[in-house]
Amino acid sequence: MKILFLSHNFYPFIGGIEANSDILSRAFFAAGHEIQVLTWTPDPSPNIYPFNIIRNPSVFTLFKAHKWADLVFENNPCLRLAWPNLFFNHPYVIALNTWVSRIDNTIGLHGKIGIQDRIKFLWFKKASKVIAVSDAIRKHSFKPAIVIGNPYNAEVFRVIPEITKTKAFVFLGRLVPNKGVDQAIIAFKKLLIKEAQHQFLTIKPELTIIGEGPQKQKLENLVSELGLQEQVTFTGSVSGEKLARLLNQHRYMLVPSLWEEPFGNVVLEGMACGCVPVVSDGGGLPDAIGNAGISYKRGDVDALVDALINLIAHPDLEIKLRSAAPAHLHKHQPDIVSKKYLEVVEAAVAKSTKINP
Repeated sequence: MKILFLSHNFYPFIGGIEANSDILSRAFFAAGHEIQVLTWTPDPSPNIYPFNIIRNPSVFTLFKAHKWADLVFENNPCLRLAWPNLFFNHPYVIALNTWVSRIDNTIGLHGKIGIQDRIKFLWFKKASKVIAVSDAIRKHSFKPAIVIGNPYNAEVFRVIPEITKTKAFVFLGRLVPNKGVDQAIIAFKKLLIKEAQHQFLTIKPELTIIGEGPQKQKLENLVSELGLQEQVTFTGSVSGEKLARLLNQHRYMLVPSLWEEPFGNVVLEGMACGCVPVVSDGGGLPDAIGNAGISYKRGDVDALVDALINLIAHPDLEIKLRSAAPAHLHKHQPDIVSKKYLEVVEAAVAKSTKINP
């Protein structure tokens, strides 16, 4: 089968959707299908993939690629890359990785449905099948979609036995307001005050913040104002094996997002490295943790503190959550997730062949 794989951004651009594009495109190729990727992301370096990557395509190139295909796969709606299929009417499958609505860039909450979004809804209705990465995305964006949770890079993110968990808390993500990093810092301060009174911590109280973003200076100022310079560390951007080793040093991962995360790949990465995730209860984060983490009311700092104390004060709860992690992670192994996607893609082509022999 000739699969035209559309991804607005692609390697070397790094992000959750792009990570999925990398995993799925490689899996489709490994399954024996011919693959071409269309993307707007430039890359001057030589192609490292075993299939063709077409970057910044012209209109002529778009038509040529669509004519070549047996099926079009959109990893998140890509209308600027997908529209030539109107002329070829190939079966197409769309994976919804995020919300279909305008987002308030300050707080990351759902806004109005714009004209472009309404066009997307019409596009979904014509698709052979739509896949949503979480039940929250399905309910909000396209109820007939089937839910297939995201994969994670299981080769990189895993428990490294020789690394001891000497640190308590870690945050991983962009340093922007809607990720709630300031709330994690304030909650950490409140936790330290309660610890001084009751002494319930069995591990050194440290918070590591991994990531970069426009809020970094403001967050560093907050740490200074709260007198947490000795307990809070900013590492900057970390990736790959170095990131996996750093996560392995921590016991709990904090995901205090103020906006409703579509899924939350970071949860799987932390869990795979032996962290128990503590997440806000919005969007797809409950899907991401399954039965292997705990959630609290989004935007409520005191609820986050209470959740942490409950987890720390009840070792049996932590043992229960950790024991649930392997089965949950298994469902998100790249080969398991890719197989589910391939079943949908191959069924779409088979159905189209029966209708148009």
